[in-house]
Amino acid sequence: MKTPNRLRPLGQPLLAALFGALATLAFSPFSYWPFMLVALWGLLLLLQVASSPKRAAWIGFSWGLGQFTTGVSWVYVSIDHFGGMPVIAGLFLMALLIVYLSLYPALFGWLIHKSPIKQAGIKWTMLAPALWLVVDWLRGWVFTGFPWLWPGYSQIDSPFAGIAPVLGVQGITLVLVSLAGLAALVTPHWGQWQGRARLFGMIAIIGLFAVSEGLGSVKWTTKTDQQQTVSLIQGNVPQALKWRADQRWPTLMKYLDLTRQHWDSDVVIWPEAAIPALERDLPRFFSQLDQAGKHNQTTVITGALDQREDGTYFNNVLALGAKTPRYQYPAPAQYSKHHLLPFGEFVPFESLLRPLAPIFNLPMSSFSPGEAVQPALPANGWEYITALCYEIAFPAQIRENLTASSDAIITLSNDAWFGRSIGPWQHLEIARMRALEFGLPVIRATNNGVTALVDERGQIDASLPQFETQVLTTQITQTQGLTPYRQWGNGPLWVWIVISGLVSLIAWRRTIYPQKRLAVVASLYI
Repeated sequence: MKTPNRLRPLGQPLLAALFGALATLAFSPFSYWPFMLVALWGLLLLLQVASSPKRAAWIGFSWGLGQFTTGVSWVYVSIDHFGGMPVIAGLFLMALLIVYLSLYPALFGWLIHKSPIKQAGIKWTMLAPALWLVVDWLRGWVFTGFPWLWPGYSQIDSPFAGIAPVLGVQGITLVLVSLAGLAALVTPHWGQWQGRARLFGMIAIIGLFAVSEGLGSVKWTTKTDQQQTVSLIQGNVPQALKWRADQRWPTLMKYLDLTRQHWDSDVVIWPEAAIPALERDLPRFFSQLDQAGKHNQTTVITGALDQREDGTYFNNVLALGAKTPRYQYPAPAQYSKHHLLPFGEFVPFESLLRPLAPIFNLPMSSFSPGEAVQPALPANGWEYITALCYEIAFPAQIRENLTASSDAIITLSNDAWFGRSIGPWQHLEIARMRALEFGLPVIRATNNGVTALVDERGQIDASLPQFETQVLTTQITQTQGLTPYRQWGNGPLWVWIVISGLVSLIAWRRTIYPQKRLAVVASLYI
């Protein structure tokens, strides 16, 4: 297909960047979910008219620049406020992150154009979605992974949300890319399908919408009559003051005062690293908190950092009080964060980067990971599966930790690093997707928001406003039943990828072999 005159060589990347930026509006807090379909449709349409693999890679890269420049801009808040770097250096570091993330859609563009598949339907409705999933998984794995802004997350309030309990967030992504490929093929004056093929494409689009809507009406899990009362303490401690020595006891007293008012709750939860000191430095404090919890028949769950005798740091969550073992250092009921945040909790290529800038030398930025699978936290007779802050973005890790007796997912966070940016809202959106995938309530306790309780359908039952010192006391309800995604994980998606690869291979062989046979016949007459 010839490139339309309106799309000059410079215009293609610019338009791709615009489509990429449009994708950000599909995520929280904007939540205009149709924009993700438009963004993907625009990308695939531009890739269909790309003149070469190099041009396709450039289009994909430009799309990524548009999405990640707008979508992860919140990272710059922590660099600017706490990095201790000149503005130019901070912007340069942010640019490196955006360029790195943009390499993944560039890889997708190059691969799909490099594919020898000639059949448009197979290439854009089977191979393209499969390649997108593989590239997205790579982004969620390389350097421990950055699975932020996977397209499926933007659909938590859309008709496609019903896919999540069956195929997970990446199942939604699969459907989105498939729809975008169909839409690009049937687009008048641009698409490659005409006549009956276009009619078939439009019917397929309607069918995918209908199936997604139908899945949304299925209740894979149901609520029981078992409930707990939980109180989430939002301390709202400014990040700039949190670790000052003169603020240690005022901070501890603040959390204790807020907790005393809610000893009638079954569980009281403090946010990530709520204790502004190492656990080993405050054994008496933890012992007294444990005793108070047991006396009031309340379990207290709190984030606390620690350093072991060998010098290794851990980002932990402790369970104290009712129905937990008697406290003695180190806490017998605890969870150690497994999936660490690059640069925030560990520094890749540490010996090279640490001397370059203060941001690579932040206090306690060399944590050690806990085990991939750890026991659930005891919560007054219930079992909470823990995902500490960034870990909530890794569904496979959470699924590995779930057992038949898991009652809820708890995620503690401190998004004060990111100020009034869109980051905390995207974080909450990810937590909502985990609840929908696994059919379990998700409890999200944060320092300054967004603190919330999410039900098993991914809907927010209750929440607190940001940047206010408040306590959210609410009821959490136990569920029964299993979602297909909790049982199968990403297995069905990998099956789809293999099938797509085989179909594409067969289509390619059927294209090339007739040409080879003709060449053999011709050679007999030469």
